[in-house]
Amino acid sequence: MSRPLSTYRVQLTPDFGFAQVAEIAGYLRDLGVTHVYLSPILQATPGSLHGYDVTDHSRIREEFGGAKGFREMAERLAAHDLGIVVDIVPNHMNTTNAAFWSVLRDGTASPYARWFDIEWDDDGKVALPVLGDDVEPVVDGDVLRYHEHEFPHPGHYRLVDWREGPGYRRFFDVSTLIGLRVEDPEVFFATHEVIFWLLDEGLVDGLRIDHPDGLADPRGYLERLRARTGDTWTVVEKILIGHERLPDDWPCDGTTGYEVLNRVNGLFVDPAGRQPLLELFTRLTGQPADYAEVVARSKGEVLDLFFGAEVRRLAAATGAEPETVAELLAAMPVYRAYVVPGEPVPPESAEIVETAAAACSPAARRLAHEVLYGPPEVVTRFQQACGPVMAKGVEDTALYRWFPLSCLNEVGGEPDVFGTPVEEFHAYCADMRPHAMTTLSTHDTKRSEDVRARLSVLSELPAEWKEAVTAWSSAVSHDPHLDYLAWQNLMASWPISAERFAGYLLKAAREAKTAISWVNPDPAYEQRLRDFAEAAVKLPVGEFTERIDRHAMSNSLGAKLVQLMMPGVPDVYQGNETTDFSLVDPDNRRPVSYPRTPASEWDAAKLLVTTQALRLRRRLGAEAAYTPLAADGEAAEHVIAFARGGGAFAGPVTGGAVTTGGPAAEGGPGVPGDEGRARAVAVATRLPVGLERRGGWGATSLTLPAGSWRDLLTGSVHTGRVPLAHLLNRYPVALLERHDL
Repeated sequence: MSRPLSTYRVQLTPDFGFAQVAEIAGYLRDLGVTHVYLSPILQATPGSLHGYDVTDHSRIREEFGGAKGFREMAERLAAHDLGIVVDIVPNHMNTTNAAFWSVLRDGTASPYARWFDIEWDDDGKVALPVLGDDVEPVVDGDVLRYHEHEFPHPGHYRLVDWREGPGYRRFFDVSTLIGLRVEDPEVFFATHEVIFWLLDEGLVDGLRIDHPDGLADPRGYLERLRARTGDTWTVVEKILIGHERLPDDWPCDGTTGYEVLNRVNGLFVDPAGRQPLLELFTRLTGQPADYAEVVARSKGEVLDLFFGAEVRRLAAATGAEPETVAELLAAMPVYRAYVVPGEPVPPESAEIVETAAAACSPAARRLAHEVLYGPPEVVTRFQQACGPVMAKGVEDTALYRWFPLSCLNEVGGEPDVFGTPVEEFHAYCADMRPHAMTTLSTHDTKRSEDVRARLSVLSELPAEWKEAVTAWSSAVSHDPHLDYLAWQNLMASWPISAERFAGYLLKAAREAKTAISWVNPDPAYEQRLRDFAEAAVKLPVGEFTERIDRHAMSNSLGAKLVQLMMPGVPDVYQGNETTDFSLVDPDNRRPVSYPRTPASEWDAAKLLVTTQALRLRRRLGAEAAYTPLAADGEAAEHVIAFARGGGAFAGPVTGGAVTTGGPAAEGGPGVPGDEGRARAVAVATRLPVGLERRGGWGATSLTLPAGSWRDLLTGSVHTGRVPLAHLLNRYPVALLERHDL
């Protein structure tokens, strides 16, 4: 197989393994994807529904069908011209594994002692944070038992209070996921041996790398990986904030697309809705209007709650006070600044750390020099600590506290930034890596793409939304810190059962940590929350959803078309070729039935757009040039359009044409030239409520590149200057392929 042109993400579970994936091969081929993108396949904790808790890197997970089942699946997929991309987890593994058991039993004498980032105490022991009550551990032969935990006995470890933090690097705050030292060649090859033989045998064509920011040296890891795997398509789960870009020297094809998701979503958000929605949010919740204030407070709280061990370790290594270390970590605005010990500090990395320190105390400013230019241990450990603080402080706390418009509260999102200007989006696309992954929904998104499509409509209807929320809140209320988030997501995920809705709210409340948390439950509060969910789903919330769904459908189809046709390798998350109104995991990992059968007009239109766009991408290839097109007329702001496969034609673009793949046509923007190159055009409606208010498209038109163009959604043929009222009279989107080549 070749490098992917598109992927379809499948969440493997004990009930949906390799045999079940093989059964949908024909369906996926007809859908138009080139590769099936699998969640982690290595042996994991029994019953795991996600697979990121690997316990044995030497085996393919038996619950999915083992090595034999994988090979059979690969053969059946190949027969349908489908390849495989696998998700791998180099940063950590579950603590219930034979290697760590050996370390607990034999300490530094274990052959696996070098596998893990362990801080041995003065007695040569490692702290295990599991103690939580007055129950005494029980010795049972050569095993020590404490509740559900088991440890070797005798052992080279000490049990400590669970609040103390472990004597090893872990994944975020999850003590059952221990960090791996893949910078060690022995560990690198031992933990990748199965992946390498799958690649060597041609059974796998691509890799998705989970959480590289947790590694001691992400770039070095990718260099070793590429040296072993050659030109294998490789994307990394890297969260980029704002204008941050993937480091140029990383040998990979790009990211998994969170930054693309947020930019596409922003195209369908009206900036004019920011102030009224912010005023509604602050009035209902009592939260401040300044998001940065909430982020700073959240990061400070999670440092106190979860990262005491990491802070103390850095403080001991630097000689700084723990409070100073925490202050600088909380001020970091990104997941990592990428400083490599022994190498010159990149100017942009120094600027990130020094700018963060400038807002801190003099002691933190002195510490900034140490974490940039100090000993390797200090530089590396600070880099590894930044990501967890960002993830827990922002993703898992602040985003559940500050939500004027929760479709903006995505991984890597900036909820105080309303809208992506079209010109900015075109410029971003012009600079994209051609083989980076793009996506709209993942197993980690806070809500599915269609839930976000509904929420985006609220940015155009703040007054109507305020009226509806006021009525619902007067009928049912629970917690002012949570209720407004509840109303947004109840409306946008409708119809939803009380059980599903309560499950989402419980997670949201625990993540927000304003009333309860994962470590501080309150049974009475949680019961009141369930009662609220039961009462809320009985209100006429669905009536509001029905009123906005024609606009939400427009947003949904527009976002889907843009994501599938823009530069990059588009991924479709399982089931999202039709409508999906899922919330955060585990809700978005519910079983999906195949084939997807349209149950509504929206379903049918989304499946049509997805299928035609994916099949067209197969014909276009990955590196087809991207050329912005702009409409002419009073409603021009309500369309985004671009051509693929050409580079010599640039339509009129406000602020100047942005063209990739070739020079602008002679004669300037809007003049067709070099007619033989553009092969596809995508056109999508944006801000549909505003378009309706102005009376529709009127005389606004779009000039197509020279040639004859067939709309793959309707069969209509168009040439030259086309009125948008005609082009978009059946669907709010158009997908055109040149058919006179």
